[in-house]
Amino acid sequence: MSYLKQVDPEIYEAIINETKREFNKLELIASENFVSEAVLEAAGGIMTNKYAEGYPGKRYYGGCEFVDIAENLARERLVKLFGCEHANVQPHSGSQANMAVYFTVLKPGDKVMGLDLSHGGHLTHGHPINFSGMLYHFQGYQVDKETEVIDYEKLIEQAKEFKPKMIVAGASAYPRFWDFKKIREACDAVGAYMMVDIAHIAGLVAVGLHPSPIPYADFVTSTTHKTLRGPRGGVVMCKEKYAADLDRTVMPGIQGGPLMHVIAAKAVAFKEALGDEFKVYQKHIIDNAKALAESLKEKDYRLVAGGTDTHLMLVSFIDVPKLTGKKVEKALDKAGITVNKNTVPFDPEKPFVTSGIRIGTPAITTRGMGVKEMPIIAGFIDRAIKNRKNDEVLAEIAQEVAALCGRFPLYRERLEE
Repeated sequence: MSYLKQVDPEIYEAIINETKREFNKLELIASENFVSEAVLEAAGGIMTNKYAEGYPGKRYYGGCEFVDIAENLARERLVKLFGCEHANVQPHSGSQANMAVYFTVLKPGDKVMGLDLSHGGHLTHGHPINFSGMLYHFQGYQVDKETEVIDYEKLIEQAKEFKPKMIVAGASAYPRFWDFKKIREACDAVGAYMMVDIAHIAGLVAVGLHPSPIPYADFVTSTTHKTLRGPRGGVVMCKEKYAADLDRTVMPGIQGGPLMHVIAAKAVAFKEALGDEFKVYQKHIIDNAKALAESLKEKDYRLVAGGTDTHLMLVSFIDVPKLTGKKVEKALDKAGITVNKNTVPFDPEKPFVTSGIRIGTPAITTRGMGVKEMPIIAGFIDRAIKNRKNDEVLAEIAQEVAALCGRFPLYRERLEE
Protein backbone atom coordinates (compact mmCIF):
# COMPACT_ATOMS: atom_id res chain seq x y z
CA MET A 1 0.00 0.00 0.00
CA SER A 2 1.23 3.51 -0.83
CA TYR A 3 0.62 5.98 1.98
CA LEU A 4 1.73 8.78 -0.31
CA LYS A 5 -0.81 7.89 -2.98
CA GLN A 6 -3.56 8.18 -0.39
CA VAL A 7 -2.33 11.31 1.36
CA ASP A 8 -0.98 13.33 -1.57
CA PRO A 9 -1.90 11.90 -4.98
CA GLU A 10 -0.42 14.92 -6.80
CA ILE A 11 3.06 14.37 -5.40
CA TYR A 12 2.65 10.62 -5.87
CA GLU A 13 1.87 11.16 -9.55
CA ALA A 14 4.86 13.48 -9.97
CA ILE A 15 7.16 10.83 -8.46
CA ILE A 16 5.72 8.09 -10.65
CA ASN A 17 6.15 10.25 -13.73
CA GLU A 18 9.75 11.01 -12.78
CA THR A 19 10.34 7.27 -12.39
CA LYS A 20 8.91 6.72 -15.89
CA ARG A 21 11.08 9.52 -17.28
CA GLU A 22 14.22 7.94 -15.84
CA PHE A 23 13.12 4.52 -17.11
CA ASN A 24 12.34 5.60 -20.69
CA LYS A 25 14.98 8.23 -21.44
CA LEU A 26 18.74 8.18 -21.87
CA GLU A 27 20.22 10.10 -18.95
CA LEU A 28 23.43 11.63 -20.24
CA ILE A 29 23.84 14.50 -17.79
CA ALA A 30 27.37 13.96 -16.47
CA SER A 31 26.48 15.00 -12.91
CA GLU A 32 23.57 12.58 -12.54
CA ASN A 33 23.37 8.91 -11.66
CA PHE A 34 20.93 6.29 -10.38
CA VAL A 35 21.31 5.12 -6.79
CA SER A 36 20.70 1.56 -5.66
CA GLU A 37 17.51 0.45 -3.96
CA ALA A 38 19.49 0.15 -0.72
CA VAL A 39 20.57 3.81 -0.92
CA LEU A 40 16.99 4.83 -1.71
CA GLU A 41 15.73 2.90 1.30
CA ALA A 42 18.19 4.58 3.64
CA ALA A 43 17.59 8.05 2.17
CA GLY A 44 13.85 7.67 2.66
CA GLY A 45 14.24 6.05 6.05
CA ILE A 46 13.25 6.81 9.61
CA MET A 47 16.47 8.64 10.48
CA THR A 48 14.90 11.70 8.82
CA ASN A 49 13.09 12.16 12.16
CA LYS A 50 16.20 12.66 14.28
CA TYR A 51 17.86 15.93 15.24
CA ALA A 52 21.55 15.32 15.82
CA GLU A 53 23.38 18.64 16.05
CA GLY A 54 27.03 18.07 16.81
CA TYR A 55 29.10 14.97 16.11
CA PRO A 56 29.00 11.32 17.25
CA GLY A 57 29.54 11.18 21.01
CA LYS A 58 29.19 14.97 21.27
CA ARG A 59 25.62 15.77 20.34
CA TYR A 60 23.46 18.59 21.65
CA TYR A 61 20.45 16.24 21.74
CA GLY A 62 19.78 12.96 23.48
CA GLY A 63 18.71 9.77 21.76
CA CYS A 64 21.50 9.83 19.18
CA GLU A 65 23.06 6.45 19.84
CA PHE A 66 21.84 4.91 16.58
CA VAL A 67 22.41 7.87 14.29
CA ASP A 68 25.91 8.00 15.79
CA ILE A 69 26.46 4.50 14.43
CA ALA A 70 25.37 5.63 10.96
CA GLU A 71 27.61 8.70 10.93
CA ASN A 72 30.62 6.84 12.30
CA LEU A 73 30.21 4.18 9.61
CA ALA A 74 29.98 6.87 6.93
CA ARG A 75 33.15 8.58 8.17
CA GLU A 76 35.11 5.34 8.59
CA ARG A 77 34.12 4.06 5.16
CA LEU A 78 34.97 7.36 3.47
CA VAL A 79 38.41 7.43 5.11
CA LYS A 80 39.03 3.85 3.94
CA LEU A 81 37.72 4.56 0.45
CA PHE A 82 40.04 7.50 -0.24
CA GLY A 83 42.85 6.97 2.25
CA CYS A 84 42.36 10.41 3.78
CA GLU A 85 43.29 11.46 7.32
CA HIS A 86 39.95 13.02 8.32
CA ALA A 87 36.44 13.10 6.88
CA ASN A 88 33.33 15.17 7.56
CA VAL A 89 30.16 13.73 6.03
CA GLN A 90 27.69 16.39 7.20
CA PRO A 91 27.69 18.97 4.36
CA HIS A 92 24.29 19.07 2.71
CA SER A 93 25.79 19.67 -0.74
CA GLY A 94 29.01 20.08 -2.65
CA SER A 95 28.59 23.85 -2.51
CA GLN A 96 28.40 23.77 1.28
CA ALA A 97 31.41 21.47 1.40
CA ASN A 98 33.36 24.08 -0.55
CA MET A 99 32.01 26.85 1.67
CA ALA A 100 33.19 24.92 4.73
CA VAL A 101 36.75 24.82 3.43
CA TYR A 102 36.80 28.50 2.50
CA PHE A 103 35.41 29.51 5.90
CA THR A 104 37.95 27.31 7.68
CA VAL A 105 41.12 28.96 6.36
CA LEU A 106 40.15 32.12 4.44
CA LYS A 107 38.93 35.57 5.37
CA PRO A 108 36.72 37.78 3.18
CA GLY A 109 38.82 39.48 0.56
CA ASP A 110 41.56 36.84 0.47
CA LYS A 111 42.98 36.01 -2.95
CA VAL A 112 42.04 32.65 -4.48
CA MET A 113 42.59 31.03 -7.87
CA GLY A 114 40.08 28.69 -9.51
CA LEU A 115 39.32 27.36 -12.99
CA ASP A 116 37.09 29.75 -14.94
CA LEU A 117 33.47 28.58 -15.15
CA SER A 118 33.47 28.94 -18.94
CA HIS A 119 36.58 26.75 -19.10
CA GLY A 120 35.05 23.93 -17.06
CA GLY A 121 35.05 25.26 -13.49
CA HIS A 122 32.18 25.51 -11.03
CA LEU A 123 30.11 28.38 -9.66
CA THR A 124 31.65 27.88 -6.21
CA HIS A 125 35.14 28.23 -7.65
CA GLY A 126 34.85 32.00 -7.79
CA HIS A 127 32.06 33.03 -10.12
CA PRO A 128 31.06 36.64 -9.32
CA ILE A 129 27.36 35.84 -8.82
CA ASN A 130 28.22 33.08 -6.31
CA PHE A 131 29.11 33.56 -2.64
CA SER A 132 32.67 32.49 -3.45
CA GLY A 133 33.16 35.34 -5.90
CA MET A 134 31.35 37.79 -3.66
CA LEU A 135 33.38 37.06 -0.52
CA TYR A 136 36.82 36.38 -1.94
CA HIS A 137 39.06 37.94 -4.56
CA PHE A 138 39.17 35.18 -7.16
CA GLN A 139 41.28 35.12 -10.27
CA GLY A 140 40.44 32.48 -12.85
CA TYR A 141 42.94 30.31 -14.67
CA GLN A 142 42.09 28.92 -18.08
CA VAL A 143 42.81 26.13 -20.51
CA ASP A 144 45.19 26.64 -23.41
CA LYS A 145 43.37 27.94 -26.47
CA GLU A 146 44.96 25.42 -28.84
CA THR A 147 44.97 22.22 -26.76
CA GLU A 148 41.98 23.11 -24.52
CA VAL A 149 43.79 21.52 -21.57
CA ILE A 150 45.32 23.22 -18.55
CA ASP A 151 48.81 24.64 -19.03
CA TYR A 152 50.29 23.95 -15.59
CA GLU A 153 53.48 25.92 -16.17
CA LYS A 154 51.39 28.96 -17.04
CA LEU A 155 49.25 28.31 -13.94
CA ILE A 156 52.38 28.27 -11.76
CA GLU A 157 53.55 31.57 -13.24
CA GLN A 158 50.09 33.07 -12.75
CA ALA A 159 50.14 32.00 -9.10
CA LYS A 160 53.56 33.59 -8.55
CA GLU A 161 52.25 36.87 -9.94
CA PHE A 162 48.83 36.84 -8.19
CA LYS A 163 50.02 35.31 -4.90
CA PRO A 164 46.74 33.64 -3.82
CA LYS A 165 46.10 32.29 -0.35
CA MET A 166 44.43 29.23 -1.89
CA ILE A 167 44.35 27.48 -5.25
CA VAL A 168 41.22 25.50 -6.10
CA ALA A 169 41.48 22.58 -8.52
CA GLY A 170 38.62 20.55 -9.90
CA ALA A 171 35.87 21.14 -12.43
CA SER A 172 32.34 20.46 -13.53
CA ALA A 173 33.15 20.20 -17.23
CA TYR A 174 36.79 19.26 -17.84
CA PRO A 175 37.31 15.97 -19.72
CA ARG A 176 41.01 15.32 -19.09
CA PHE A 177 43.02 14.07 -16.10
CA TRP A 178 44.27 16.57 -13.53
CA ASP A 179 47.94 16.80 -12.56
CA PHE A 180 47.58 17.37 -8.82
CA LYS A 181 51.33 17.27 -8.26
CA LYS A 182 51.65 20.36 -10.45
CA ILE A 183 48.86 22.11 -8.52
CA ARG A 184 50.79 21.37 -5.32
CA GLU A 185 53.88 22.85 -6.94
CA ALA A 186 51.96 26.04 -7.68
CA CYS A 187 50.68 26.19 -4.11
CA ASP A 188 54.12 25.63 -2.63
CA ALA A 189 55.58 28.35 -4.83
CA VAL A 190 53.41 30.96 -3.10
CA GLY A 191 52.59 29.32 0.24
CA ALA A 192 48.94 28.73 -0.69
CA TYR A 193 46.46 26.19 0.60
CA MET A 194 45.47 23.53 -1.92
CA MET A 195 41.84 22.54 -2.25
CA VAL A 196 40.57 20.01 -4.78
CA ASP A 197 36.90 19.57 -5.65
CA ILE A 198 36.53 16.02 -6.98
CA ALA A 199 32.73 16.07 -7.17
CA HIS A 200 32.71 14.73 -10.72
CA ILE A 201 35.62 12.31 -10.60
CA ALA A 202 35.24 10.97 -7.03
CA GLY A 203 34.24 7.47 -8.12
CA LEU A 204 37.15 7.27 -10.54
CA VAL A 205 39.58 8.51 -7.87
CA ALA A 206 38.21 6.06 -5.28
CA VAL A 207 39.15 3.04 -7.40
CA GLY A 208 42.43 4.37 -8.77
CA LEU A 209 41.28 5.18 -12.29
CA HIS A 210 42.08 8.87 -11.88
CA PRO A 211 45.12 10.23 -10.00
CA SER A 212 44.23 11.00 -6.39
CA PRO A 213 44.65 14.46 -4.88
CA ILE A 214 44.75 13.08 -1.32
CA PRO A 215 48.57 12.94 -1.04
CA TYR A 216 48.90 16.55 -2.21
CA ALA A 217 45.86 18.54 -1.09
CA ASP A 218 45.14 20.22 2.23
CA PHE A 219 41.41 19.81 1.58
CA VAL A 220 39.42 17.61 -0.79
CA THR A 221 35.69 18.15 -1.29
CA SER A 222 33.13 16.13 -3.17
CA THR A 223 29.51 15.51 -3.80
CA THR A 224 28.26 11.99 -3.24
CA HIS A 225 25.73 11.68 -6.06
CA LYS A 226 27.73 11.71 -9.29
CA THR A 227 30.25 8.97 -10.08
CA LEU A 228 30.10 7.87 -6.41
CA ARG A 229 26.46 6.85 -7.08
CA GLY A 230 25.20 7.90 -3.66
CA PRO A 231 22.49 10.24 -2.36
CA ARG A 232 22.61 13.97 -3.03
CA GLY A 233 25.03 15.52 -0.55
CA GLY A 234 28.59 16.61 0.13
CA VAL A 235 31.71 15.59 2.06
CA VAL A 236 35.03 17.17 3.04
CA MET A 237 38.31 15.34 3.54
CA CYS A 238 41.39 17.01 4.97
CA LYS A 239 44.72 16.63 6.72
CA GLU A 240 44.36 15.84 10.42
CA LYS A 241 45.84 19.20 11.41
CA TYR A 242 42.77 20.96 9.97
CA ALA A 243 40.19 18.50 11.35
CA ALA A 244 39.05 20.37 14.46
CA ASP A 245 38.76 23.72 12.67
CA LEU A 246 36.90 22.16 9.73
CA ASP A 247 34.41 20.36 11.96
CA ARG A 248 33.69 23.58 13.88
CA THR A 249 33.14 25.40 10.61
CA VAL A 250 30.64 22.85 9.34
CA MET A 251 28.75 22.77 12.64
CA PRO A 252 27.92 25.23 14.16
CA GLY A 253 29.64 27.49 11.61
CA ILE A 254 27.45 27.01 8.52
CA GLN A 255 24.98 24.22 9.34
CA GLY A 256 22.73 23.11 12.16
CA GLY A 257 21.19 19.66 12.34
CA PRO A 258 22.68 17.18 9.87
CA LEU A 259 20.44 15.18 7.53
CA MET A 260 20.86 11.83 9.24
CA HIS A 261 18.81 9.89 6.69
CA VAL A 262 21.10 11.20 3.94
CA ILE A 263 24.22 10.45 6.01
CA ALA A 264 22.94 6.89 6.47
CA ALA A 265 22.47 6.67 2.70
CA LYS A 266 26.00 8.02 2.19
CA ALA A 267 27.31 5.23 4.41
CA VAL A 268 25.51 2.67 2.25
CA ALA A 269 26.95 4.18 -0.93
CA PHE A 270 30.47 4.18 0.51
CA LYS A 271 30.11 0.50 1.41
CA GLU A 272 29.02 -0.23 -2.16
CA ALA A 273 32.01 1.75 -3.44
CA LEU A 274 34.39 -0.37 -1.36
CA GLY A 275 33.23 -3.52 -3.17
CA ASP A 276 35.08 -5.16 -6.06
CA GLU A 277 32.16 -4.63 -8.44
CA PHE A 278 32.42 -0.86 -8.05
CA LYS A 279 35.87 -0.76 -9.66
CA VAL A 280 34.58 -2.76 -12.59
CA TYR A 281 31.67 -0.34 -12.85
CA GLN A 282 33.98 2.70 -12.90
CA LYS A 283 36.10 1.07 -15.60
CA HIS A 284 32.96 0.59 -17.68
CA ILE A 285 32.07 4.28 -17.21
CA ILE A 286 35.39 5.30 -18.75
CA ASP A 287 35.21 2.67 -21.50
CA ASN A 288 31.72 3.88 -22.42
CA ALA A 289 32.79 7.52 -22.40
CA LYS A 290 35.73 6.83 -24.70
CA ALA A 291 33.58 4.71 -27.03
CA LEU A 292 30.84 7.36 -27.18
CA ALA A 293 33.41 10.10 -27.76
CA GLU A 294 35.01 8.18 -30.63
CA SER A 295 31.62 7.46 -32.16
CA LEU A 296 30.73 11.15 -32.11
CA LYS A 297 34.10 12.11 -33.58
CA GLU A 298 33.52 9.62 -36.40
CA LYS A 299 30.36 11.61 -37.18
CA ASP A 300 32.47 14.79 -37.38
CA TYR A 301 31.51 16.32 -34.05
CA ARG A 302 34.22 18.38 -32.40
CA LEU A 303 35.06 17.40 -28.84
CA VAL A 304 36.74 19.84 -26.49
CA ALA A 305 40.35 18.78 -25.77
CA GLY A 306 39.96 16.13 -28.46
CA GLY A 307 38.15 13.56 -26.31
CA THR A 308 38.02 12.33 -22.73
CA ASP A 309 39.99 10.56 -20.01
CA THR A 310 37.05 10.47 -17.64
CA HIS A 311 33.27 10.05 -17.52
CA LEU A 312 32.37 13.11 -19.54
CA MET A 313 32.92 14.91 -22.81
CA LEU A 314 32.07 18.34 -24.20
CA VAL A 315 30.72 18.64 -27.72
CA SER A 316 31.45 22.06 -29.22
CA PHE A 317 29.34 23.79 -31.87
CA ILE A 318 31.40 26.96 -31.68
CA ASP A 319 32.28 26.68 -35.37
CA VAL A 320 28.78 25.67 -36.52
CA PRO A 321 26.68 28.65 -37.64
CA LYS A 322 23.33 29.14 -35.85
CA LEU A 323 23.74 26.01 -33.73
CA THR A 324 23.84 26.43 -29.96
CA GLY A 325 23.88 24.22 -26.92
CA LYS A 326 20.41 25.45 -26.01
CA LYS A 327 18.95 24.36 -29.34
CA VAL A 328 20.67 20.97 -29.17
CA GLU A 329 19.57 20.30 -25.59
CA LYS A 330 15.95 21.04 -26.53
CA ALA A 331 16.05 18.80 -29.60
CA LEU A 332 17.66 15.92 -27.74
CA ASP A 333 15.07 16.16 -24.99
CA LYS A 334 12.31 15.70 -27.56
CA ALA A 335 14.24 12.65 -28.77
CA GLY A 336 14.29 11.12 -25.30
CA ILE A 337 17.92 12.05 -24.57
CA THR A 338 18.72 14.23 -21.57
CA VAL A 339 21.87 16.38 -21.68
CA ASN A 340 22.69 19.89 -20.56
CA LYS A 341 23.85 22.84 -22.58
CA ASN A 342 27.32 23.88 -21.50
CA THR A 343 29.82 26.61 -22.18
CA VAL A 344 32.99 25.62 -23.98
CA PRO A 345 36.39 27.35 -23.71
CA PHE A 346 36.34 30.86 -25.20
CA ASP A 347 32.59 30.59 -25.77
CA PRO A 348 31.07 33.64 -27.54
CA GLU A 349 27.54 32.73 -26.39
CA LYS A 350 25.85 33.65 -23.12
CA PRO A 351 25.73 31.00 -20.31
CA PHE A 352 22.02 30.38 -20.89
CA VAL A 353 22.62 29.75 -24.60
CA THR A 354 26.18 28.29 -24.85
CA SER A 355 28.05 26.78 -27.77
CA GLY A 356 28.19 23.23 -26.48
CA ILE A 357 26.66 20.34 -24.62
CA ARG A 358 28.08 18.17 -21.85
CA ILE A 359 27.62 14.40 -22.06
CA GLY A 360 28.39 11.84 -19.36
CA THR A 361 28.15 8.06 -19.06
CA PRO A 362 27.68 7.25 -15.32
CA ALA A 363 23.88 6.84 -15.43
CA ILE A 364 23.68 4.74 -18.60
CA THR A 365 26.52 2.58 -17.27
CA THR A 366 24.57 2.01 -14.06
CA ARG A 367 21.74 0.66 -16.22
CA GLY A 368 24.13 -1.90 -17.70
CA MET A 369 24.77 -0.34 -21.09
CA GLY A 370 28.19 -1.01 -22.55
CA VAL A 371 30.46 -0.10 -25.44
CA LYS A 372 28.18 -1.89 -27.91
CA GLU A 373 25.40 0.59 -27.13
CA MET A 374 27.58 3.70 -27.52
CA PRO A 375 27.56 3.85 -31.36
CA ILE A 376 23.78 3.43 -31.21
CA ILE A 377 23.48 6.33 -28.78
CA ALA A 378 25.82 8.45 -30.92
CA GLY A 379 23.55 7.68 -33.85
CA PHE A 380 20.50 8.86 -31.92
CA ILE A 381 22.29 12.09 -30.99
CA ASP A 382 23.43 12.70 -34.57
CA ARG A 383 19.96 12.10 -36.06
CA ALA A 384 18.32 14.31 -33.47
CA ILE A 385 20.71 17.20 -34.10
CA LYS A 386 20.35 16.92 -37.86
CA ASN A 387 16.54 16.75 -37.56
CA ARG A 388 16.20 19.21 -34.68
CA LYS A 389 13.41 21.12 -36.44
CA ASN A 390 11.43 17.98 -37.33
CA ASP A 391 9.26 16.95 -34.36
CA GLU A 392 8.03 13.85 -36.18
CA VAL A 393 11.55 12.46 -36.56
CA LEU A 394 12.42 13.43 -32.99
CA ALA A 395 9.37 11.51 -31.77
CA GLU A 396 10.47 8.46 -33.77
CA ILE A 397 13.91 8.63 -32.17
CA ALA A 398 12.30 8.91 -28.75
CA GLN A 399 10.45 5.63 -29.40
CA GLU A 400 13.70 3.93 -30.38
CA VAL A 401 15.39 5.34 -27.30
CA ALA A 402 12.59 3.97 -25.10
CA ALA A 403 12.98 0.57 -26.72
CA LEU A 404 16.72 0.58 -25.99
CA CYS A 405 16.09 1.67 -22.39
CA GLY A 406 13.55 -1.13 -22.02
CA ARG A 407 16.37 -3.61 -22.57
CA PHE A 408 18.12 -2.16 -19.52
CA PRO A 409 15.29 -1.70 -17.01
CA LEU A 410 15.55 0.72 -14.11
CA TYR A 411 13.41 0.71 -10.94
CA ARG A 412 10.91 -1.58 -12.68
CA GLU A 413 9.44 -2.77 -9.38
CA ARG A 414 8.50 0.79 -8.50
CA LEU A 415 6.48 1.13 -11.67
CA GLU A 416 4.70 -2.14 -10.98
CA GLU A 417 3.50 -1.16 -7.50
